[in-house]
Amino acid sequence: VQLVESGGGLVQPGGSLRLSCAGSGFAFSNYGMNWYRQAPGKERELVASITNNGGSTNYPDSVKGRFTISRDNAKNTVYLQMDSLKPEDTAVYYCSTLRSGSRYWGQGTQVTVSS
Repeated sequence: VQLVESGGGLVQPGGSLRLSCAGSGFAFSNYGMNWYRQAPGKERELVASITNNGGSTNYPDSVKGRFTISRDNAKNTVYLQMDSLKPEDTAVYYCSTLRSGSRYWGQGTQVTVSS
């Protein structure tokens, strides 16, 4: 299983970014996918989930209405559209999946929200 994130960077407050995560080495369309984030000195936090067919998504209150998770199973890719970004969204963002009882992680991509 390999997960590779991209799309992070520096953005001003109120701006937008779209993260991508390409999966390989497993039957991507059979598995739900998640985005997590971890800020310095804080625990890793789940920020978005999507079912295998994209029919259902879920978000914590901290990002609901600002973040949107989606997927393209033809491209084995999951996305996280982040709008109205705030400084407190600054973190390393990871995509993840749970397969056969094991959780797999990408290497992470840094998102910094600052003026």
